[in-house]
Amino acid sequence: ATQISSIFNALRQYGPGSTSFIFETDEITINPNCAIFITMNPGYAGRSELPDNLKSLFRPIAMIVPNSELIAEILLAAEGFKTPHNVVLAKKIITLYRLMAQQLSKQDHYDFGLRAIKSVLTCAGAIRRQTTSAEEKKDKEKDKEKGQPDLLLKDDEKEETLILMRAIRDMNLPKFVAHDIPLYNALFNDLFRDEEMPDDINDTLWTAIEEEMKEAGLQMHPPLITKIIQLYDSKNTRHGNMLVGQTLAGKSTCWKILEKAMNRLHKENPKKYPGVRYVHLNPKSIDMKELYGYVDPNTAEWYEGVLSSLMSNICKEESTDERWMILDGPVDTLW
Repeated sequence: ATQISSIFNALRQYGPGSTSFIFETDEITINPNCAIFITMNPGYAGRSELPDNLKSLFRPIAMIVPNSELIAEILLAAEGFKTPHNVVLAKKIITLYRLMAQQLSKQDHYDFGLRAIKSVLTCAGAIRRQTTSAEEKKDKEKDKEKGQPDLLLKDDEKEETLILMRAIRDMNLPKFVAHDIPLYNALFNDLFRDEEMPDDINDTLWTAIEEEMKEAGLQMHPPLITKIIQLYDSKNTRHGNMLVGQTLAGKSTCWKILEKAMNRLHKENPKKYPGVRYVHLNPKSIDMKELYGYVDPNTAEWYEGVLSSLMSNICKEESTDERWMILDGPVDTLW
């Protein structure tokens, strides 16, 4: 607060004769175009407020609620969705998220804000790019030459709707608690009433999971297998995933069976399924200094933390295997 106050005072007194000022102990040049802005969103857990002595130096400005529907339209267009149809899809996804925020139960890990919507639309764009191949483009061009533009447009719209439905399902269904799933399905089917989405069941992965569960002496519990496949799908669309649940809910079993199943598939088909190696750490077992590293105040020497050391080691490896960092412990906003 003292440092910023001295900069503000120098800006107020700036003139032809005063182009420098004393900042702490040094004399430095003042740039008259300098301005300081703070962006704050204090509603999140673990987010701290500004201290009063700093807050008094700044003028608060409130931001309006963003137009989510317009943002969704633009994002869909940027991801390659056709212009007339993306308006309809944007309206549907915004309506769905608003209804989910209002009607589903309040859970700590639920997020139905703009950030979550953007993730879904980015995922839909990735799915769209995967499904549209060069051969399909050629086929569509031939159809146009034959004079079937209306039929083509309808097919395109149906395909785009199915892509968005799949992205919404893959990004949302794994995180819902059991009693919210029927309500979510009802809202989802109500908005996409005329569309039926086929279930994408990965039979190869399902078989590998069953084999690994047999070897581990576990029962073939369908909900657990479903959760393992959902974890696999979530892992393909996000860099970071969090497994939440009560003690003995099967969180560790879930990722361990998936790791073994993927290594099994890697041996059979190395090109399609990458191998998996993981490092395992409980962040609560050590203090913050040991976790992230620290500078010794007496010697000014840097001591690397366990987390930073493990991260640098797995990033240095140049293999095509997936590297997982498992942080196994109670969730804390600090770590």
